[in-house]
Amino acid sequence: MTNEELDKLSNKIIGIAIRVHKKLGPGFVEKIYEKALAYEFQKEGTSFDQQKVIRVKYEDLELGDQRIDFMVEDALILEVKVASKIIEIHQDQLISYLKASNKKLGLILNFGKKRLEIKRLVNKF
Repeated sequence: MTNEELDKLSNKIIGIAIRVHKKLGPGFVEKIYEKALAYEFQKEGTSFDQQKVIRVKYEDLELGDQRIDFMVEDALILEVKVASKIIEIHQDQLISYLKASNKKLGLILNFGKKRLEIKRLVNKF
């Protein structure tokens, strides 16, 4: 996927997330927002894998599996949070997922505030 296509996809996801946040507001657990996002992705015809398992490797050794909230269009990793704010460990986690899955772009969406908090991270390979 080109950078332009990734930007367009990122903007589409952010638009969907804003719509979900406006309808639900803050205060629910992550699974509620995940279900609402999945519903909206289906309505929009956006392909996604929810709770996708990615394999973590170290050189030739498989270390284990990690679950990511969403892989959207097999190109963008989306992590859903309900927190007082997005902190460094959330960002480190997403960068690790991007590296492990060899993807370029990820979003963290924090539904835990009155206004949706969005963090966009790029894997620089």
